[in-house]
Amino acid sequence: MSTPLYVGIATSTGDGRAGGHARTDDGLLDISLAIPKEMGGPGGATNPEQLFAAGWASCFHSALKAVAAQRKVQVTDSAVVAEVQVLPTPEGGFSLSAALHVELSGVDQAVADELVEAAHQICPYSNATRGNIPVTVDATVA
Repeated sequence: MSTPLYVGIATSTGDGRAGGHARTDDGLLDISLAIPKEMGGPGGATNPEQLFAAGWASCFHSALKAVAAQRKVQVTDSAVVAEVQVLPTPEGGFSLSAALHVELSGVDQAVADELVEAAHQICPYSNATRGNIPVTVDATVA
């Protein structure tokens, strides 16, 4: 195993997603957690799925920008929307699935599709989830 380039550290206290609290070791992220109303909770605070979606969207966006720069492709505008879904399992537990929607301008659809697929191959979140949860990725050219 190689030496990590960076280690993100966060601690969850209290009741976890059910009214707990999460904080990073540097204090830059310090948030309350709540079960979403859609899952029978009170809502009013973030949840692990939103945090995962925000992390993945940001990481994938960086991967997309890196791939475009490496290929010397000028993307004039871009955004990544990550959807992380919680699904019930037959055993009474839960699983995740995800969809990444990439919006690009300044390129044609074929180039957009190539950039998105290349980003999906290098993004650490994509690599961590590959083969573990269902993931769809699509590109829309604006």
